Amino acid sequence: MTDRDSGVRDAADDAEDADGPPSVSAALAAGAALFNEGHVLAAHDPWEAAWLPLDEGDDERLLHGLIAAAAATRHATEGNWSGAAGCAGNGARYLSGFAEETPSDADGGAHGVDVATVREWCRRLAADPETVERVAPPPIRIGGAAPGFDDLTLSAALLAAPALAEAVDRGDPATFEAAAALAREERGTGRTRFAELLFAFLREPDARPQVAARLADHVELAERKRRDVDDLF
Repeated sequence: MTDRDSGVRDAADDAEDADGPPSVSAALAAGAALFNEGHVLAAHDPWEAAWLPLDEGDDERLLHGLIAAAAATRHATEGNWSGAAGCAGNGARYLSGFAEETPSDADGGAHGVDVATVREWCRRLAADPETVERVAPPPIRIGGAAPGFDDLTLSAALLAAPALAEAVDRGDPATFEAAAALAREERGTGRTRFAELLFAFLREPDARPQVAARLADHVELAERKRRDVDDLF
């Protein structure tokens, strides 16, 4: 099956180097989808992967603020009011330099993220973390839309799937990281086996145990083939 036939898609602006850190735009989408699908703590993983290599600047502050917002939301849902208030205050501070209106790349370097809504949520949690018992956290919007797993490009999906695997305890996260690396290697070859399985894991909750098992089998086979080739030299 080819990339075109499978529906696996990517975007030129979020394709990351297989050996380098993830692009900020891919990480933002992956984390937003995890957050919006209810996996608040898992959203931290792709955001942190893109945040750690960054120097100071808008992208660093944006990702840092989102990470703090996710942590605050998780603490609040678990009844850790002091932890929620502290993280929420940090999140509001990191996001304070962005425009009050819904930002775009042209007016704040925020990659289209609706920073104002996230910042206001942080301020509410900082003042009254128990608000989470009365109001659900708002979805994270990018470009006016709240992305879910169905909306992710390949680059974003490859970041989201390992984080989701750990969050739902379906399969070894290291296996999913290996599968994501193999999916990146498939780019441009016309093969999409690993990408299709990772998308299926994200999009088909009821099938996740079976998809995780198939993925593990394919990763093991690929690694065995690689070892066999290495042994020839």
